[in-house]
Amino acid sequence: MFSFLSKDQQTGEVAERQLDESNIPAHVAIIMDGNGRWAQQRHLPRIAGHKQGMNTVKTVAKAASQLGVKVLTLYAFSTENWKRPTAEVNYLMKLPVDFFSTFVPDLVKNNIRVKVMGYTDKLPAATQQAVQDAITATQDCTGMVLNFALNYGGRAEIVTAMQQLAQRVQAGDLAPEAIDEALISQHLMTGDLGDLQDPDLLIRTSGEERLSNFMLWQVAYSEFVFMADHWPDFDQTTLERAIYAYQQRHRRFGGLTNK
Repeated sequence: MFSFLSKDQQTGEVAERQLDESNIPAHVAIIMDGNGRWAQQRHLPRIAGHKQGMNTVKTVAKAASQLGVKVLTLYAFSTENWKRPTAEVNYLMKLPVDFFSTFVPDLVKNNIRVKVMGYTDKLPAATQQAVQDAITATQDCTGMVLNFALNYGGRAEIVTAMQQLAQRVQAGDLAPEAIDEALISQHLMTGDLGDLQDPDLLIRTSGEERLSNFMLWQVAYSEFVFMADHWPDFDQTTLERAIYAYQQRHRRFGGLTNK
């Protein structure tokens, strides 16, 4: 039984909570927000927040795997993040190189397989190589999938899928009326995850309450948990709090549980 201490936001009382091991979300997606704000609060440069955020990824990935999560998708870099200052973008592009060079042995030890979705062909060569090396090194792992959204955008993903389907129609090997939700899902960047492609739980840190162009199709029926914690402060207990909140929900997928 997984248990953790939780503080009541109204009374301030601390109580022990227990997770239902039979109701762990199979796919958890996280919008990792607040690295820069975490650094600014400590009068540090923004890149210090990104560095600490990288260490948090290591902690949370292992914690999620131990809890029984099957897919952990992390929004690492969006198609819009290129608008940030050049120095910050350059640092963010080096992070995967540093991350995988130090963490791949732990991933293999924990039987975690790396997957990356996004327009990785637009990344610097060194970043692309680090990503591919991590995918190759963990390809035989059969446990949790650690799925990084890197140079990813939800709208661009849908546009790309529509273009692929249109090409098939134009080629004459697909009838327009054969296009349904399942076929569209197969053409998205999560298509190879099969039944696990849609997140059960979406977490966003740092108090923001928006999707920011993340997995727009896949989160149609996800449970959202917004947390005030900045990403560098996120840890196993924070993850357990989010999962506990998820377990208090009743997912109906548009239907009724009591008729």
